Amino acid sequence: MKVHQIEVGNMQNFTYILEDEDTGEAIILDPSWNLDEIQKVITRHDLKVKYIVNTHHHFDHTLGNEAMAKETEAKILQHEASTLKHDITLVDEQKIKFGNSQLTVFHTPGHSKDSICLVGDGKIFTGDTLFVGNCGRVDLPGGSAQELYHSLFDILYKMDESLVLYSGHNYGSTPISTLANEKKSNFVLQKRSEQEFVELMGQ
Repeated sequence: MKVHQIEVGNMQNFTYILEDEDTGEAIILDPSWNLDEIQKVITRHDLKVKYIVNTHHHFDHTLGNEAMAKETEAKILQHEASTLKHDITLVDEQKIKFGNSQLTVFHTPGHSKDSICLVGDGKIFTGDTLFVGNCGRVDLPGGSAQELYHSLFDILYKMDESLVLYSGHNYGSTPISTLANEKKSNFVLQKRSEQEFVELMGQ
């Protein structure tokens, strides 16, 4: 699975195009701004976009859904907790298949009720659940420090440390990382009690 990581907009968002190199089928992850850049990658690599997947419903990750769906005829996929318009509803541990590639959905609420992470081919796409060096904020509607604590420590912390991490924003010292690096250096992934984490997050 080839990853095209494209920084878009003025909030340092990442849109991803995930390419199955065997078949040319692809997924667009979190389209928002700079859609012409996204389209250029699709055209240059002659990709057939099968799905548009959102890691959560916030506008800076979904703004380009309708335009890209119209352009590519791809179906929009979101978690069942999302309130936005979509074509296919995702549930925890569901597989998303495109070409010979697949991603597994992990429901990771905390930043928002419908936040998901996607894991496949040695990679994890964390949206705003986990950044390089930080995590998503919990003070927006649907945010919960308690839920984020359990998503981080009961789900992500237990995954294969070698997973290469691609997050929803370019907020860290590097555009990509690994779970192992984040467990060592990211202050939100240092072991602490749920109460300590909630206090750390200001809730």
